[in-house]
Amino acid sequence: MSRHATAPELAQAKAEGLHNIGEAAQLSGVSAKMIRHYESIRLIPEAGRSVAGYRLYSDADLHRLRFIKRSRSLGFSIKQIETLLGLWDNRSRESAEVKRLALDHASELAEKIREMQTMQRTLEDLARRCHGDDRPDCPILQDLAAECCEGSGAGRA
Repeated sequence: MSRHATAPELAQAKAEGLHNIGEAAQLSGVSAKMIRHYESIRLIPEAGRSVAGYRLYSDADLHRLRFIKRSRSLGFSIKQIETLLGLWDNRSRESAEVKRLALDHASELAEKIREMQTMQRTLEDLARRCHGDDRPDCPILQDLAAECCEGSGAGRA
């Protein structure tokens, strides 16, 4: 079978509702670079090609890209998104599994928030103890040196 018989011209592909990568990026909100990346890691299926070799994306591909984008905006990892996509594709799935994944992720986010709030409080406390003037004495640097260099003899504030 010749290449022309299996791959459409770009104009024909557009007439059939297919989109090149630039259009897919614009319509999905996912950059062309990320679309290529998601394709390379098989998060989306390999794109069809035009006669000239341009990637072609269907409306279903765009929907999948939007799903990935929304998942990323909620902080899901690529591995978690792979799982979510598998569940989304599986019409016989149990919603309990999806709920468990979402709640597990929410718990992970809550832990990260707690850790970041602790970091914030520590930095605010250190900044309060720092005079912030022309003296070299600095509790912030002393704390950082004590944490990273304790016992090494390398610390100097």
